[in-house]
Amino acid sequence: MQRLKEFYEQESFTGILLMLVTIAALLLKNSPLAEVYNSFLHTPVAVQFGALKIAKPLLLWINDGLMAVFFLLVGLEVKRELIRGNLSSWNQAALPVIAAIGGMLVPALIYVGFNHQEPASLHGWAIPTATDIAFALGILSLLGNRVPASLKIFLLALAIIDDLGAIVIIALFYTSDLSLASIAVASVTLLALFALNRFGVERRAAYILLGAVLWVSVLKSGVHATLAGVALAFMIPLETRSAKTGKKALAAQLEHDLHPWVSFMILPLFAFVNAGIDLRGLSLNQLATPVPLGIMLGLFIGKQVGVFGFSWLAIKSGLARLPAASNWRQLYGVCLMTGIGFTMSLFIDSLAFTDDAIYQYADKLAIVLGSLLSGVAGYLVLRFGPSTRQT
Repeated sequence: MQRLKEFYEQESFTGILLMLVTIAALLLKNSPLAEVYNSFLHTPVAVQFGALKIAKPLLLWINDGLMAVFFLLVGLEVKRELIRGNLSSWNQAALPVIAAIGGMLVPALIYVGFNHQEPASLHGWAIPTATDIAFALGILSLLGNRVPASLKIFLLALAIIDDLGAIVIIALFYTSDLSLASIAVASVTLLALFALNRFGVERRAAYILLGAVLWVSVLKSGVHATLAGVALAFMIPLETRSAKTGKKALAAQLEHDLHPWVSFMILPLFAFVNAGIDLRGLSLNQLATPVPLGIMLGLFIGKQVGVFGFSWLAIKSGLARLPAASNWRQLYGVCLMTGIGFTMSLFIDSLAFTDDAIYQYADKLAIVLGSLLSGVAGYLVLRFGPSTRQT
């Protein structure tokens, strides 16, 4: 319970920080300093080793590079939960797994329903399927003991499954032309990482060095570079060679060390560079077009209907149980919170629509509005519902 408390408090503060940097990005983008903001995003950054050169604007270094570190942390959390955490047995995993499936399926169907006649628009079908756990926990933190610990665990587990779903979606649907040579290098690197794991190597430097090679090869392969972080995470030892040493396993060490960097630098920086939406040219008519409507309603309506509806079916059918010390109203309030897609939705949006001019930022504004509606509605349901003394 202490581990949950530490994680919850850290993620809660991250949610508040994300709100602040989002407001800052919006203000800058819609002020006389807009050109300074744009120049910052497109600052050229190049790294070269002999014939190998990687040159990208700062925006893409953040989206492809720093977000790979975020997905490394996600992968470590997923691995831990699957092997010995809240997802390690069906009794524990049943409700969040079933709820997460509904929370991805229904928003996607709503989006497709609005955009099925436009093949180009269908690339964004996964945008409203995501949940931003940091934002959601940031709002939950304002409610104190009105939300029981069991529901916080439910939300954490659901968000982890959501992230796993996002990883699969990115791998299957947001992959460009493939380079067989780069894939071969990535495969050999993965085999080397697997060998390190099997031989019990616990030196961090070895995994970081091979992880860098893996990231570059995946970046050059056409598969999105962030997936290198997940692949690396699953190769890092979860157990120490000897329990007698009392030393933390490498996976636990990395997870602990990466959390502050991801929470207080990577995610806020990602939000800052991606949430700069130019509101000056937007109108209500643009928000009423299929793509923004599909995103906004997918997040606000689709997530709550999918998560709560599938949870209700699972509980009523006996496949799962209502989280301890909670009631249906509290569960519904937390289900509303899952519609806060924000950073994950923005990330998928950047993969689906690489040119901001296509929808003139209406797609990104729809993410912000859908997330805002979900957060406010969830807060109100939980704030004015029955409280609990359990935390």
